[in-house]
Amino acid sequence: MPQANLIKEDYLIEDGLESIVIVNALGDIPGGRTLDVTGLPDSTKVIKAGHIIIADSKGTAKPMPVNAGGTAYGSLPASHSYLGVLKATISVKDPRAAIVTMGQINQAACPFPVTSAMKSALPNIQWLY
Repeated sequence: MPQANLIKEDYLIEDGLESIVIVNALGDIPGGRTLDVTGLPDSTKVIKAGHIIIADSKGTAKPMPVNAGGTAYGSLPASHSYLGVLKATISVKDPRAAIVTMGQINQAACPFPVTSAMKSALPNIQWLY
């Protein structure tokens, strides 16, 4: 099970897109989840707001994989399902995540293009623009 260190280091993650990506958050996973970030490239320092979050068959939340070129989402792994959308940019070193499950998302501001399969699997999210 993923774990997070609750002794938070001081750092600032500010890309300015949180309020642009998450237009209206009407529902989320209470208390959020600590993401399992194993398998991310070592060069990944942050996971940006608007990233699609998935869960495995045990309910472990993870960021959706990205293709080798880092330009789009990869394939949904076997035995995984779509869970929601990351509400705010987070550090990979501190992967505690708020996950939006209902609301309005500006898909044009998401870090990668949102597919029709993602939209269908997250029916409580209205994808704008």
